[in-house]
Amino acid sequence: MNEASGTVTTTLANGTPLADVVSQQLLRLLEAGNYDAVKLLLQPVQEVDAAEAIGLLPQTLQALAFRLLPKDEAIEVYEYLDPSVQQSLLERLRSSEVLELVEEMSPDDRVRLFDELPAKVVRRLLVELSPAERRVTAQLLGYEPETAGRLMTTEFIDLKEFHSAAQALNIVRRRARDTETVYSLYVTDASRHLTGILSLRDLVTADPDDRIGDVMTRDVVSVSTETNQEEVARAIQRYDFLAVPVVDREQRLVGIVTVDDVIDVIQQEATRDLYAAGAVQAGDEDDYFQSNLFTVARRRVVWLSVLVVANGFTSEVIAMQGKVLHQVVLLAAFIPLLIGTGGNVGAQSSTVVIRGLSTQRIQSLGPWRTIVREGIAGALLGLLMLVVVVPWAWWRGEGPLVGLSVGISLLAITTLAATAGAALPLLFDRLKLDPALMSAPFITTATDVAGVFIYLQTASWLLSWMGQG
Repeated sequence: MNEASGTVTTTLANGTPLADVVSQQLLRLLEAGNYDAVKLLLQPVQEVDAAEAIGLLPQTLQALAFRLLPKDEAIEVYEYLDPSVQQSLLERLRSSEVLELVEEMSPDDRVRLFDELPAKVVRRLLVELSPAERRVTAQLLGYEPETAGRLMTTEFIDLKEFHSAAQALNIVRRRARDTETVYSLYVTDASRHLTGILSLRDLVTADPDDRIGDVMTRDVVSVSTETNQEEVARAIQRYDFLAVPVVDREQRLVGIVTVDDVIDVIQQEATRDLYAAGAVQAGDEDDYFQSNLFTVARRRVVWLSVLVVANGFTSEVIAMQGKVLHQVVLLAAFIPLLIGTGGNVGAQSSTVVIRGLSTQRIQSLGPWRTIVREGIAGALLGLLMLVVVVPWAWWRGEGPLVGLSVGISLLAITTLAATAGAALPLLFDRLKLDPALMSAPFITTATDVAGVFIYLQTASWLLSWMGQG
């Protein structure tokens, strides 16, 4: 397996992705009209690889290749397709094929598809679903986006405490094909309140006459339908679950979130944070490289415009201190060094703090201790760099003025940058905003303005103190 760009891809012995090879073969066979050979080619291919191969085909051939899949396999392949390919297929397939496809999808995958479709298309498809599937889909769509309720599936196996182990095994065998997972089994009472959980291993190893109430675990970790999807991911990661139960406000079991859905959440959140760290609007997550150039520019220009305006303050500070620069022109040569160092130190602090907030590892330290710790680290970094920078600046300036100005400013800037880099993400987190918005570009720009002011003001004070002002 080869991991690239957040996607795990099956590769051949020579390192070529399997999907690329299958897609090339599909293209040749479809253009030649050899449909029987296409069926034979796709038969041994895993669903996820088949989906990737079909996605690489021209749009005109995607629907044709998809129609040649066996019915049961087609549903699974469809769920692995990129949202853009899913929408394209819905437009090209016949109405009856579309309805059958959407009807057979698992509820959580169907909801994710509906989130990508125009509202008019969703309303039409909802009306055409069977009453049971329409009710489940409407229920999931009724929850807020990016919550456990929107992420969960209603396909799970629930047991009763009075069931014997033998009866429970029969229930599992009967419902296994229609459920998301059989490895975690949930126990509910007559009102569907969650009362316990047991693993398939516990059930298989139990005596056939044992009651489920005697072998289950009553200490159940669950999440609410309103729990944010990031918290759901943390719960599954913390307890090494394959699935976590979801309960409503009355503690009734309404669904489960499985680990495969959580992996999608982790990738989605990581993509969003990386885009924010680079001052790029996330958009629809991974569709960035499929977007047209105008959309790409629109996503990047907003933050760039803010940063350009902020950098304008740096120019104003330099203009206001023009008298100092006129007296000692060499001071200007060290401005890039100081603001670059301040930006880098601030970016490092913001990166570790944002990551600590994401993993919740920062909670053991606390916000104030984190800020103080980073401030001290910034001061230490400044002292270490003074050893190299100050002698060089003293020599280049042919006297103490430039060397002292650079040294004092460097220490102040690194301390300030590290403190701001830690404090601003923590402040945004406290305000219930995304800490990733306090990303490297923003921190760098803020420290640029402050750094130039500190440097030139320090030089002005030293000039006056030395009687040169």
